Amino acid sequence: MWEKIWRGSLAPLIAAAAAIIISSITLIISGNDPIEAFREMWKTIDSTQSVVLIVNTAVPYYIAGVAAAIGFKMNLFNIGTNGQYLLAALVAGWAGAEVSLPPVIHVAFVFLVAITVGGCWALIAGILNVTRNVNVVVSTIMLNYIGIGLSAFLLSEVFRDEVNGGLVAQTKKMPESARLPALNPLFELFGFHFGSNVELFGFLPFAILLGIAYYVLLNRSLFGYELRLSGMNPDAALSAGVNPKRMVLITLFMSGAVAGMIGLPFLMSDPSFLKYGDAFPTMIGFTGLGIALLGRNHPVGIGAAAIVWAMIERATQRLGPLGIPPEIGKILQGSFLLAAVIAYEVVRRRNDAAAVAAAAAATRDEKPPPPTPQMAPIGATS
Repeated sequence: MWEKIWRGSLAPLIAAAAAIIISSITLIISGNDPIEAFREMWKTIDSTQSVVLIVNTAVPYYIAGVAAAIGFKMNLFNIGTNGQYLLAALVAGWAGAEVSLPPVIHVAFVFLVAITVGGCWALIAGILNVTRNVNVVVSTIMLNYIGIGLSAFLLSEVFRDEVNGGLVAQTKKMPESARLPALNPLFELFGFHFGSNVELFGFLPFAILLGIAYYVLLNRSLFGYELRLSGMNPDAALSAGVNPKRMVLITLFMSGAVAGMIGLPFLMSDPSFLKYGDAFPTMIGFTGLGIALLGRNHPVGIGAAAIVWAMIERATQRLGPLGIPPEIGKILQGSFLLAAVIAYEVVRRRNDAAAVAAAAAATRDEKPPPPTPQMAPIGATS
């Protein structure tokens, strides 16, 4: 077991070391002390408030990573998660503000709208692929631009809140019945005390349940096996009675449905939003692609990658006022992602070579079976 854990941790450790070295060299070239920079970064994240903010930031990153990983599991590169979640967040924010429902039903309604819009928008790429053989990468990239443009039009002309003359392009705020309560009271029961202005978003349990459902469905079920088989070898899947085209449609709808939930932590938990507007975060879908690669499409790995990504963003916020280029955070993230992809491939090839060598050694050492005595033909005489 320990050897398995070590092998799984080797590539991330190599990537982290490479990212630190590259960032340190960049800091030295820019005339800054890397030790001082990393010390200040640590001071920024060494507090309860920072830990809560990191977790809150990591939750939508995690959802975006899972959305991308669902497509990756079938060798489908859903590059359109950004447009899918923006369009879904806009429609869900508008619909959630337009209805009045009991709290639990209202929350479920907002979830349903976001999932449906995101899934249906991604399904367009699936239909183009199975009917006209349009490459999924190309179609999802193009649908990104269409989705972003359509969201801007709908926000400006259809869903805009006309209060105060509609000077700000935004939807109405969703009522209390559509909001998820903060988790502060729950953690305070166990002795954790947050500051007065610190809220742990209530969307965290839903993200955890999403990760569990993703793992069970795609790694521990017949459906997950059929999905992976369709991606690895469509002809073999067809021979086994699995329709690869149907799996393409299901996979892209699922990926888009999860992508539709990326914006819900802001709509339903973040007091500074609770609505969709011009200030809504717009690039989380692209971040999720890198996080899925870092996490190797595993829910635990994706979660760790999301936390590291959010931690780097939080840690570098302190550098600007100190005269240290805050862009060091982007360099850290980029070099960490690039080094991780390379390290994963190097470790994979090393493990494959070791497995082949072990199998060859076992074959050489295995004694041949004893010869079986030959039976005389029936009716033969001695």
